[in-house]
Amino acid sequence: MFPQTHRRVFLRQMAKAGLLAGAGEYAFLNGLPPLSAQEVRAARNMARVASDIEPLVRLIEDTDQAQLIEAVAQRVRGGTSYQQLLGAVMLAGVRGIQPRPVGFKFHAVLVVNSAHLASLAAHDRDRWLPLIWACDNFKRSQATNAQQGDWRMAPVDEAHLPAAAHAGQRFREAMDNWDTEAADRAVAAWCRTAGANEIYEAFWRYGARDFRDIGHKAIFVANSYRTLQTIGWRHGEPILRSLAYALLEHEGGNPAQRDADQDRPWRDNIRRAARIRADWQRGRIDRAATTDLLATLRTATAAEGSEAIVAKLNAGIDPPSLWDAIFLTAGELLMRQPGIVGLHTLTTMNALGYAYQTSGNDETRRMMLLQAAAFLPMFRRNMEGRGQLRGDLRIDTLEAAGNGSPTVDEVFADVSGDKLAAARKTLALLRVNQDNAQPLLAAARRLIFSKGNDSHDYKFSSAVLEDFYNVTPGWRDRFLASSVFWLKGSAGPDTNVVQRIRAALA
Repeated sequence: MFPQTHRRVFLRQMAKAGLLAGAGEYAFLNGLPPLSAQEVRAARNMARVASDIEPLVRLIEDTDQAQLIEAVAQRVRGGTSYQQLLGAVMLAGVRGIQPRPVGFKFHAVLVVNSAHLASLAAHDRDRWLPLIWACDNFKRSQATNAQQGDWRMAPVDEAHLPAAAHAGQRFREAMDNWDTEAADRAVAAWCRTAGANEIYEAFWRYGARDFRDIGHKAIFVANSYRTLQTIGWRHGEPILRSLAYALLEHEGGNPAQRDADQDRPWRDNIRRAARIRADWQRGRIDRAATTDLLATLRTATAAEGSEAIVAKLNAGIDPPSLWDAIFLTAGELLMRQPGIVGLHTLTTMNALGYAYQTSGNDETRRMMLLQAAAFLPMFRRNMEGRGQLRGDLRIDTLEAAGNGSPTVDEVFADVSGDKLAAARKTLALLRVNQDNAQPLLAAARRLIFSKGNDSHDYKFSSAVLEDFYNVTPGWRDRFLASSVFWLKGSAGPDTNVVQRIRAALA
């Protein structure tokens, strides 16, 4: 086989070897275009995507990072739609980035829906920024994936797919037994004959059943479902195959055959869910119940957190009051130790809350609430292993700044240097007028666009700015105040990626 070299290099090598009788004899080669090593490489053994979007996916996969922003911008100017580009970057990620562990380089996939949410909330002139940023971000993950073995999703094993009538059952059996190959075949067959809601009723549960990867499994389930709602179910197969593979990530032996800490809450909560009163979704909104559960979750074990949920539901408390405590606990943990684990308390609660809102299965909804209350103590224990949590900060007793009425600009100036002062000014700003929340949220998003350079910036901001509205009105000011501990401040440098995107689109 000829070595994969440039034509001119080939000619020089042949001439040195005395194999060219004369320049004229091979002059016809001068009229041919040069071929790079990439162009003559054998076709990749990769999962297929829809033929109409394949060229755009390949553009994202094969274009060097230094040229990708300009290449994508040219496609946008030529008529490529937002939906097409959103689908292409998601598909490039799931078939070209290994989803194990569920995090790290795989954030190229996890962040796609977060970028989409940021685009939806942006001003018209900014809507392309997060999505094209996600394309550039994919290239960084792609490079890391190449260094770590160059994993690619292979085509599905068509010869061994289960019959359509049995695919759903085979999928559940494979997931319950942590059987990766059987799950891959079953989910490929199932998604060809079943709809999104039917399939995701299973995925909501498998995404929340264990605490491995600090919540990223639940995040991937929620974000993949939400992305498919926009790009269309016809793109589901490679996304679901990636999702199933990710959810089966584990350490050591088969989790179905041992009692690991990460798995125990789910198994125990299945039994607890059966003890909840039948009409649990109707109750009374109770601020005192929220405060009491918040206090419990500060010191509870995973089991104690879930038991507290059962007790309060059976005492007639409405679920929104309990979700308030869950979101506030997550925010307080971030306040007490701003960092990578703390921010994931909020992004994970966002995912579990979305599953709770979306599922149509009563037991699944109970389980999302119970698992959320179990995961928070597990997050706290993980954070304690990284260092001391600040003990003097409580989200329900945090005092507002007392020096007049601060401005939005003052809040984000302090975010860059004194996050506690920024949180107290946020409380003061919203105490003066609750309508100040809108300009504050808008400023937070603009700062992510201009200064965000990490997947977590988009994931975190999209989650907390969405959950601001999922918290009941009486607690929103305190929840938003906690978010400034990871939002971007105005003093940080602008990212050159956004500057390049704006220039390319001009």
